[in-house]
Amino acid sequence: MSESAGTVYPMILCGGTGTRLWPASRESMPKQFARLVDAKRSTFQATLARVSDATVFAKSTVIASAEARFIVAEQCSQLGIGVDILLEPQGRDSAAAVAVAALHAAAIDPQAVVLIMAADHVVPDTQAFVDAARAAAVGAQAGYTMTLGIEPTRPASDYGYIRRGAPIAGAPGAARVEKFVEKPDRAGAEALIEDGALWNSGYFLFRADLMLAELEAFVPDVLEAARAALDAAVTDLDFVRLDADAFARAPKISIDYAVMERTARAGVLPVSFPWSDVGTWDAVWQVLDHDAEGNAVRGRVSLIGTKNSLVHSQGGGLTAVVGLEDVVVVSTPDAVLVASKARSGEVKQLVNALRASNEPEADAHLRMYRPWGWYQRIDIGERFQVKRIQVVPGGRLSLQKHYHRAEHWVVVRGTAEVTVDDRVVLVHENEAVYLPIGSMHRLNNPGKIPLELIEVQVGSYTGEDDIIRIEDIYGR
Repeated sequence: MSESAGTVYPMILCGGTGTRLWPASRESMPKQFARLVDAKRSTFQATLARVSDATVFAKSTVIASAEARFIVAEQCSQLGIGVDILLEPQGRDSAAAVAVAALHAAAIDPQAVVLIMAADHVVPDTQAFVDAARAAAVGAQAGYTMTLGIEPTRPASDYGYIRRGAPIAGAPGAARVEKFVEKPDRAGAEALIEDGALWNSGYFLFRADLMLAELEAFVPDVLEAARAALDAAVTDLDFVRLDADAFARAPKISIDYAVMERTARAGVLPVSFPWSDVGTWDAVWQVLDHDAEGNAVRGRVSLIGTKNSLVHSQGGGLTAVVGLEDVVVVSTPDAVLVASKARSGEVKQLVNALRASNEPEADAHLRMYRPWGWYQRIDIGERFQVKRIQVVPGGRLSLQKHYHRAEHWVVVRGTAEVTVDDRVVLVHENEAVYLPIGSMHRLNNPGKIPLELIEVQVGSYTGEDDIIRIEDIYGR
């Protein structure tokens, strides 16, 4: 394998909502963008940093939902890492995303070695990961679709397994895949580990031209839809939007079922670095540091007589736990989860039930992120709502009006440039502006620091769907 820059093309898949990690992870801010494991950065940011060595990796490409585009852009900007961002108009599972990734890389170099990565995995040892990617790329260049097989540390029933076959000539340490095994029960997992099986990490490395040939052979309709969606894609700000009609034609199927379980050229490289897909709160507990009683805590927490538990407190509130063992307690400003660690995977069913009963907490956080910053509800009543709003420097809300409410804006930090019909005024700290019902208005932050204000809405209806956008620089 060449040692020159750009030998491996990272493709980071950012789909999924992480419902098993509710209430910290929700559709409006999925787990890959939240700081659940590292207090300083999200798992998406950690994934980006993991492939930032320009002597090994080319510029990363992120494949994300259109709804997450500004979160992706902001978190990349926080790291100072430039990426290509491709937007899926809807989720069509991983085969379609891999097809887009292979086509995107092939346009640069038909024989480019592509690395498919999930955005939500935890890998503490970056150098071990980089070394593994370089080693697996040798097998990929030799014509195999390689995966990284994790040496198991426990008989996990929530992971798939890989049985190893014969060694791959010319690729030290790599072997052919004899069989992929679905998630087993505990007894099955113990038997697989005894037989030398590996965890299936979901990382794949392949030559772009060879993956395109495999997709054409096994799922040509997926490849056709992905190619048409990319050919008809349009550039929107710093994003590339895949064509919605074309992409919708792609059948929903995972890359595992579409290619990996059918190809005769699947390879695996065994690796032993610590790894987790943090798919449940129990998995989060496993990767965090523990105190003398086996507890992992985040935020403001007080414990008495509690053991082997995870207590996660978001916001400024205090979460206290007395006399419990092997539990998960997650407290957010608008929802609290208490569950046994052993059954924390059932949180997904809980979220489905919340959605069925139209509970807003199922998918929406109190703090909602927007391309210009964020807003957070402080209070709501029959004819009013109070929000805290932050606008990033240069951020601009849409030119809009409301039919059912008036608004009062009070600036508490920074300077706001406010448009009200034909009037433009500067509003400084400790000053306010009134926006009558039906007025055309817009807010802009012309300064160099974040703008913060309190918005008081008064009227017969304060829902988000009473926003009539006239003009929007973000294309909403």
